Amino acid sequence: MKKIIFILLTVLVLSTMLLAACGGKATESVETGDEEGVPAEFANKTNPYAGQADAASAGEAIFQGKCTSCHGDGGKGDGVAAGALNPKPTDLTTTSDDSDGLLYWRISEGGMMAPFNSQMPAWKGSLSEEEIWQVVTYIRTLK
Repeated sequence: MKKIIFILLTVLVLSTMLLAACGGKATESVETGDEEGVPAEFANKTNPYAGQADAASAGEAIFQGKCTSCHGDGGKGDGVAAGALNPKPTDLTTTSDDSDGLLYWRISEGGMMAPFNSQMPAWKGSLSEEEIWQVVTYIRTLK
């Protein structure tokens, strides 16, 4: 009986942590593709790994570990945690018109600020610049 309670508590704690990683207070969804408002430090960034298969593969591994719970395996915004989020996670298959700088900014700084007011956490504290670019490279492969 104690083992079952321990397992249930463990599942509860892990579920809470998963939702907290995508958590925050949200108000409205923001469409992708709007380059206005990208801070100057990100606006002109270009992906040094663009089109590199090894970078996309490394980015996919990072994405699978950190992003699929919200964005889903295919990046369509349909991950297991997506149903509990408002606004819903971005469908990353629709970001082909977004600049490298915008994607880098969103991953690095997250979305818990205006104009996004989303629940996307900032990854700059746990991903290196190279890893963020690898994720951007992988996102570019999503269709």
